[in-house]
This record gives sequence, C-alpha cells and structure tokens, in this order.
Amino acid sequence: MSIRKILTFPHPILRLKAEPITVFDEELHTLVQDMVDTMHAAPGVGLAANQIGIPRQLVVVDNSTVDNERAYLALVNPRITAGEGSMVDEEGCLSVVECFAKVKRFRKIHVTAQDMEGNPLQFDAEDRFARIIQHEVDHLLGTLFIDHLSTLKRALYKKKLKKILQEQEMEQQ
Repeated sequence: MSIRKILTFPHPILRLKAEPITVFDEELHTLVQDMVDTMHAAPGVGLAANQIGIPRQLVVVDNSTVDNERAYLALVNPRITAGEGSMVDEEGCLSVVECFAKVKRFRKIHVTAQDMEGNPLQFDAEDRFARIIQHEVDHLLGTLFIDHLSTLKRALYKKKLKKILQEQEMEQQ
C-alpha cells in the first residue's frame, strides 16, 4: 500500500464536514490500508480520512497490544452516541504541528459505526481509547483539538504557527 501526505492546519479540507460512506468496496479497503500505513509511519495512534485530503467519514485507530503490534480498528461513518464522566489529558495531532495541550474529553463513550463491509458496529470505549476516538471523530466534523483550547492558547498557537510557516518558506527559497 502507500503512505499518503498528511494535511496540516490551516489547510481548508481539515475544516470540512466529512461525507458519509455508502460504497463498501475494494477502493475502501485500499484507502483503509493506506491510512493505517500512513498513521504508523507518522507515527500516530489515529487518523481521519480528511487528514489525507479525503473528506469521507472514515477513521482508523491503533489498537495494538503487546501480542499484536500493528492492530487497528477502522470505523466507517462513526458516531459517538453517548458519553459519561470526564478526563483531562494532553493531546497532539498529526495535522497540528508542534502543539500539545490538555483537552477535556468524555472518559467513557458509546460508539456506533460500520465496518469495512458495511456491517453495523457498536461498542463502548474508555480512557485513552475513548480519547483517541473522540479526537478522530472531531476531525470528521471539521473540528481540531485546538478548537477545545482557550481563545488565548489558540491565539498563541496561531502566532507560533505563523512563525514556523515563515521559516519553512524562507528555507524553500
């Protein structure tokens, strides 16, 4: 399969609401495998399709264990239908360069989705696994984790990003 380019903020596709997937075919399987390869190469623990420029409701989440180092879960058209409790922990994002911040999320969630064949899925997720799923589902809604930060922290990040982008532009000249 292939590793795709991960789009970074402020790319406009990251702000689009992803479209539902209605066709479950070999092309979808290839996309999922490309996303998994891209996620592991980054390295990351989750990836939404719009992060690689495809505004479709698809996420992959790393659920590796000691026994299975490269396991993943593909969620098609995922929805978080319930949430309870809360926890604050640090997050980063493959699409938000050089930014890590504490974000409040549900501690436990109920997820409904489809698998790659179109079969319904339903499960509960807790703690870190729940955090990753919430982060990725946010992407499908056009929301980045920095949107959960205070106005001040978001403004400071945008200022930092502007400087990073200017430095990259100068290096390319």
